[in-house]
Amino acid sequence: MSAQPCPDGSESARSGEVIGRVSAVRGAVVDVTFEAVELPPINSALIVKWSKPTTLILEVHSHLSVTTLRAVAFQSTAGLARGVAVQASGRPIRVPVGEAVLGRLLDVVGEPRDDGPPLPDDTPRCSIHATAPPLESQIGASEMFETGIKVIDLLMPMAQGGKAAMFGGAGVGKTVLVMELIRAMVEKYAGISVFAGIGERSREGHELLTEMAGSGVLARSVLVYGQMNEPPGARWRVPMTALAISEYFRDQQHRNVLLLMDNVFRFVQAGAEVSSLLGRLPSRVGYQPTLASEVAALQERIASVAGSAVTAIQAVYVPADDFTDPAVTTISSHMDCVIMLSRAMAAEGFYPAIDPLDSSSMLLDPLVVGDIHYETADTVRRTLARFRELADIISLLGVEELGAADRQIVTRARRLQRFLTQPFMVTEAFTGTPGASVALTETLAGCRAILAGETDDWPESALYMVGTLEEARHKRETLQARATSQATDTAATKVTGRASS
Repeated sequence: MSAQPCPDGSESARSGEVIGRVSAVRGAVVDVTFEAVELPPINSALIVKWSKPTTLILEVHSHLSVTTLRAVAFQSTAGLARGVAVQASGRPIRVPVGEAVLGRLLDVVGEPRDDGPPLPDDTPRCSIHATAPPLESQIGASEMFETGIKVIDLLMPMAQGGKAAMFGGAGVGKTVLVMELIRAMVEKYAGISVFAGIGERSREGHELLTEMAGSGVLARSVLVYGQMNEPPGARWRVPMTALAISEYFRDQQHRNVLLLMDNVFRFVQAGAEVSSLLGRLPSRVGYQPTLASEVAALQERIASVAGSAVTAIQAVYVPADDFTDPAVTTISSHMDCVIMLSRAMAAEGFYPAIDPLDSSSMLLDPLVVGDIHYETADTVRRTLARFRELADIISLLGVEELGAADRQIVTRARRLQRFLTQPFMVTEAFTGTPGASVALTETLAGCRAILAGETDDWPESALYMVGTLEEARHKRETLQARATSQATDTAATKVTGRASS
């Protein structure tokens, strides 16, 4: 079954003359009454005819009676009064797609928000509501998506055409990791990048726009934002807008798409706010009772078909660092690659602060990545796991009380931990350290050398925040030369002091 083309947006609304009246306003939820006509269908758009210059669009959510419906607002309802006329469009919200939106920043309804020129009148439009491709037309993800980030490529490889999520609490580096992936991947892969900012701050949106414009990748990217200061309806539907744009490039132009979403937890949170305003009884931990179906409706549309793939990378906020939170577990069940960010590792200065033992990937299989990659990753994981088991003994008794085999494991695990750190290009302006993108072959070679004991006599600091093992070797030589120089200066000072005395 082939994908159906999107309507071009040129025809008029089927029921454009149907007029209703606002009967109640409860924040972002509005009740509208239509007399003696059939109610507009669920998920169709309503346009408020008020005197303000700003547009107010509502989306039908439920039918309360034969004459009254309840809708969710996508813009602020401040100043909206009962009795104001509402026009039914007769169709879902449709957003601009295609070449015209590349390099632009859009809001949830597809309006440009970058102070650029208006979009051409002939820009094709697609509904934000669509079904996932049928299973017989979907293809599995089996090709590795190399990121240049050592710990990800080694232990939790991403799949081209798959779904990966980064889970972490506040301040552990989710957004920095997403921005690094944007820079690394859009420069490396000649596809389209669509970024959905769900509940982003204005500062973050401005920084991302400036960063992408400066790196020259904005011309092949689309930014879609539903910010924290907007109503929950906008944050709830902005991932659907980004998906509609991605699906057009996938189905109509047969191009690969990189879809990035930051932060998917804000999508769940906005759905909980809308659910509360709609008067539903909450479910576990106060979430909406439709949590699983809402997340599934979003995630199942992220799929790949023959000839083109949508690769999704999503950041997910973990409230109070509770990885058993219902929102976190529901989102993770749809992922091919799960990356857990650890506050403990961030506190120790290991960046990216990815927990190598809690993270996982379906692609880490010898039939997919090859025997060498799998064996190296498995040995690294077992070495780090044994080091974690010995942590309590080391803190109580010290390393000297361990057996020779365990002392060797601790020596190599500590060096592996430091080798898997990496300076990022997006943080270069703050740290002064040039960013590094490391090929998978270099990562494997470095880890195998550490496991073989080639670096046992190296200082641990030589392996910290470097790219390849060769860079670590140069750093080691620099550290040794500096130590020798300091020792010579100290000895000379002592000789001079004795002579003067």
